[in-house]
Amino acid sequence: MRRIQAGNVLSAFGLGFTVPYLYVYVAQVRELGASTAGAVLAVFAMAALVALPFTGRIIDRRGPLPVLVGAAGLASAGAAGMGLSGSVPAVVLSAAVLGAGTAVMQPALATMIVWCSETATRTRAFATQFFLQNLGLGVGGLIGGHIVDESRPSSFTLLFGIEAVMFLVLAGIALTVRLPHSPALPGRRPADTEAAAKGGLRVLLGHRAMVQLLVLGFVVFFACYGQFESGLAAYGTEAAGIEPATLGTALAANTAVIVLAQFLVLRFVEHRRRSRVIASVGLIWAVAWLAAGYAGLGHGSQAMATAAFISTYALFGLGEAMLSPTVAPLVADLAPKAMVGQYNSAFALVKQLALAVGPAVGGPMGAALHGPYIVTFVLFSLSITVLALRLGKRLSPAQDRPSLAAKARVVAVHKPEGAVAPAR
Repeated sequence: MRRIQAGNVLSAFGLGFTVPYLYVYVAQVRELGASTAGAVLAVFAMAALVALPFTGRIIDRRGPLPVLVGAAGLASAGAAGMGLSGSVPAVVLSAAVLGAGTAVMQPALATMIVWCSETATRTRAFATQFFLQNLGLGVGGLIGGHIVDESRPSSFTLLFGIEAVMFLVLAGIALTVRLPHSPALPGRRPADTEAAAKGGLRVLLGHRAMVQLLVLGFVVFFACYGQFESGLAAYGTEAAGIEPATLGTALAANTAVIVLAQFLVLRFVEHRRRSRVIASVGLIWAVAWLAAGYAGLGHGSQAMATAAFISTYALFGLGEAMLSPTVAPLVADLAPKAMVGQYNSAFALVKQLALAVGPAVGGPMGAALHGPYIVTFVLFSLSITVLALRLGKRLSPAQDRPSLAAKARVVAVHKPEGAVAPAR
């Protein structure tokens, strides 16, 4: 597990080096224009949507390790190609390869974490992964910002080169891991058989709890992550008069809350019902959107508007810290043992769809329809609460509160041999 988490943070560090500067690199440094830069970002996302539907079954048949190594190699080639590309076809092709590689790594890493954890440790394992990802992205972006120079294309080539090396380091670390198989969590889910794995999509769509979780996941990613750098940024600059530099401060506040609060929140979360934790995130995010509404539609000073806008991102970070130890482990605990890869890939696909649709819907609304934009996403946040509570009714006690399963296992392990039950 430590090796997997080390590779995870290094790959996130490499991504943080380049992702914030991808648009500037294509449009200005390589002088390929804004339309090409937009196409590159779209291709980066679309490559993930194309690759993910095939990823899960390959993971379940071949194991997550070869898939992760192959995806890391693909992403490394894409990053290196991006740093050397000087024409439109080359940069678009490199973006497609990089996007596909990084997307496939997500369910492969998630499945490896599942295989290396048990129900009692899975919550903390996924929380650690999320913490390290944000730490790596933040540190990478900070260091990358001091290296890049728009007047020197070679500085960007260096960034993409470092990213390519980080992906190769991830592959090298992964190759040293010897994966066990994690015991399955008992509960209400499809039969854990190879036949179920071959059923693929039909079996998954017949699993009502998982379908509800996929719908909930789409709303979560649409209402939060899909708005960070599109609708909410447009709303902040247009309605609240936020300076572009303040957007960076808001994102830094988001990352800081995640890094500082993750393990404090974990102590609160890991002994409570997952469905209620997710439901509380919806309420927190509704307050975050109301704060954004005050920033742009209130009549306070500019300082108050700026503080309210930054607090929106900070509240989002608190919600994210609560979701990381609940949603991803829940996907794993719902999955039949033979379909962990397919369940993880399905959830990753829903995330990518939300991240693609979110900016397309939120961007124009945030820029022009300020009041309806806030109302819409307050309602989306409240719908997270409703969907989470409905999902809780379909979960077994061990799936909703895994600490119960851990306690039951401890009692079973420590029961004295030959103990006789007391007479009633």
